[in-house]
Amino acid sequence: MTSFTELGLAEPILRALTDAQYTTPTPIQAQTIPHVIAARDVVGIAQTGTGKTAAFALPILHRIGENRPRPERRACRVLVLSPTRELSAQILESFVTYGKYMRPTATLAIGGVPINRQVRALNNGVEVLVATPGRLLDLVRMSAVRLDQVDVFVLDEADRMLDMGFIHDIRTIISKLPSKRQNLFFSATMAKDVSELAAAMLKDPVRVAVTPEATTVERIAQQVIHVDRGSKANLLADMLKKEAAIDRALVFTRTKRGADKVVRTLVGKGIAAEAIHGNKSQGQRERVLAAFRAGSIRTLVATDIAARGIDVDGISHVFNFDLPHVPESYVHRIGRTARAGAEGIAISFCESEDRPLLRAIEKLIRITIPATDQRGVKTESSDEAPAPRQSRPQGERRPEGRSNNGAPRSNSRPGGNGGGRRSEHRPTEHRAGEARPSENKSGGRPPRQNGNGNGNGRRPDQTDRQSAPAVAGDTGLGNVGFMHRKPAPSHRPEGATGERRAPR
Repeated sequence: MTSFTELGLAEPILRALTDAQYTTPTPIQAQTIPHVIAARDVVGIAQTGTGKTAAFALPILHRIGENRPRPERRACRVLVLSPTRELSAQILESFVTYGKYMRPTATLAIGGVPINRQVRALNNGVEVLVATPGRLLDLVRMSAVRLDQVDVFVLDEADRMLDMGFIHDIRTIISKLPSKRQNLFFSATMAKDVSELAAAMLKDPVRVAVTPEATTVERIAQQVIHVDRGSKANLLADMLKKEAAIDRALVFTRTKRGADKVVRTLVGKGIAAEAIHGNKSQGQRERVLAAFRAGSIRTLVATDIAARGIDVDGISHVFNFDLPHVPESYVHRIGRTARAGAEGIAISFCESEDRPLLRAIEKLIRITIPATDQRGVKTESSDEAPAPRQSRPQGERRPEGRSNNGAPRSNSRPGGNGGGRRSEHRPTEHRAGEARPSENKSGGRPPRQNGNGNGNGRRPDQTDRQSAPAVAGDTGLGNVGFMHRKPAPSHRPEGATGERRAPR
């Protein structure tokens, strides 16, 4: 297909497309629109930025134009579910733009805004309702909307819905829909749980896949920079200052608190930046997005909640300040750049403990992402993770003159705390038969106690893998001359490796 006129769309829709300067359909649009017009169920798999919204909005408007009965009170003919407020607002805007000469009755049902306004908008019924699952169920429980008159049900960004834990809400909503309806199911990836949901929802669907599942846009240049956690914020600020080619930059963090912290760092270095996440009100999010679109804000920091809802042209760079725990989220994050035929750059910061996340991403997208360190020196792939430190065999004595972490012992005094730090307390008398602080079974010096029971003089989150076990019955007050019980035998729980896990 080389023109929208060949797809059989109604004349008012074609006029609106001409006004919007859309002349050639994308592959997902060319393959999907004829099946939707024919009232077939469709499962569409395409990357973000390929025109999925128009692929279902255009034929739905065509079907509305063919038969336009007056909507019943508190009912809708078309129901579109999406995972985020921003994406829902953009979908509604698309229906309004493409239906410019049809003027369909359409409204939005999302959280973050007063619900009473949405209740009033639904009173007389609408032709198109675009909603997020949580707010839609709130309206259903209030009897503000009925779902038994839905002719077309659209589930957009289905994989993201499941990632965000909406599966139970989706099933509840589907149970309230009429059995005779058309279903349109769109997703950028097709994991097992997404396939199961599609199989339960669709009837003899047509499958449209314009790209291999979970592949990344070819026009995006991807890069990984291996960097320490404490250096990431400064590295990001330096890159934003020095890279003249950055028009608009979108930075993704794992947490809302992390997004705010990155913004404070950037602003402190003279870089205009704003954050958008779930703790922001809908009004704040809309104002920040409007400023980002207008170019008054060059850098936007967001959590994954916005990965599917930011449709802004001209994003030249996407930075993964934190790698996502879900590999599919990487596809949607970097899909915010290289839209509408443009090119883009995606740069990911990878800490040493995030290497498993990087390997999972590379396995999903089926490529090895070029990697460097923060100085720009080329490094090995994600498979070359540092070898774990070897633990000392059980019962083996520590070499003479060595501390808990294997370093040479310095300024150690007989009967002291073994860490080079002087005690300000005199030792007290000990009961007969009890071990003194300077005695243990191995004949070596006891580990210094730090009040946390880890026996290595460090904070609990800095416990060394080779540290000696804590003394049983420790008072938690440190080695200040208090009586100690007999040390418990050293052992390691079965299956414990001492390896550090990636943050959840």
